[in-house]
Amino acid sequence: MNVRPFAETDAAAVAEIMTLDDERFYPGRPRVAGEDVLTTQLWSKEAWVWEEDGRVVASASFGAEGGSADVRGVVGERGRGIGTEILERGEAFARAAGADKVFTGAAEPNAEARGLFEGRGYREVRRFYEMAIGLTEAPAVPALPDGLAIDELREGEQRAFFDAMNEAFAEHWEFHPATFEEWIEIRRDHHHDERGPLWFVVRDGGELAAVIRNDAQLAGGGYVGGLGVRPGWRGKGLAKALLQRSFAEFWRRGTTRVTLGVDSENETGAVRLYERVGMHVETCGVAFEKAVA
Repeated sequence: MNVRPFAETDAAAVAEIMTLDDERFYPGRPRVAGEDVLTTQLWSKEAWVWEEDGRVVASASFGAEGGSADVRGVVGERGRGIGTEILERGEAFARAAGADKVFTGAAEPNAEARGLFEGRGYREVRRFYEMAIGLTEAPAVPALPDGLAIDELREGEQRAFFDAMNEAFAEHWEFHPATFEEWIEIRRDHHHDERGPLWFVVRDGGELAAVIRNDAQLAGGGYVGGLGVRPGWRGKGLAKALLQRSFAEFWRRGTTRVTLGVDSENETGAVRLYERVGMHVETCGVAFEKAVA
């Protein structure tokens, strides 16, 4: 077994392993694409693959932020100790990074992974939903209170967008923002593509009251990567309006499947909002935590 750093050319093989793993617990979900794998690797500090006879049989990525580390892994050939090795490497990475705790996760129905994690001292701490909608018509965008207006993000406003999103998420569980320099290095020019705008905002005069970040193609369709309303503007229907504006853009592009991820215990009522606009829970992931000695 050869363990080596992940390369972009491994993306398709890792995507195939992830697709087969999804099929075990959530049959019928869209296939994971190589582009999905590369997108999730952008925030990793380290990424590895396990290779045997030229075949990639497992992959893992490790990240660290704000005193905690994150271990993500997928194993195509189980029962060979690779999952245990991924956790051991991830915990060593966490200690080297100075983290005091490490997080990992698995699909809620994955009893095998739960047993592995709990056997190594991890405990369940949170659940996250992936929610989806199949658009059947162009959504109507709700009217906003006087003085507020939906607009696309303009060039040069990325810092204001970054600050607004961070303020909106400041009290969320385990939220550790990247620096603007790290964020813009990855997100530069993602607010639009050749077909038009992808990120939208609610303007209140010269301020951004609420923001939404979308990806044109991720997880089998359009993807809402982030939606935030600053505290002073909550309760005015801004999140719903931005969602509907985003759905309308995806519809215009011919994209009818839209997904997003959400903390099941989100304190701002996000899950209820998404259900009200027609989204449903498609999968559930469980986060596990362990203190690092």
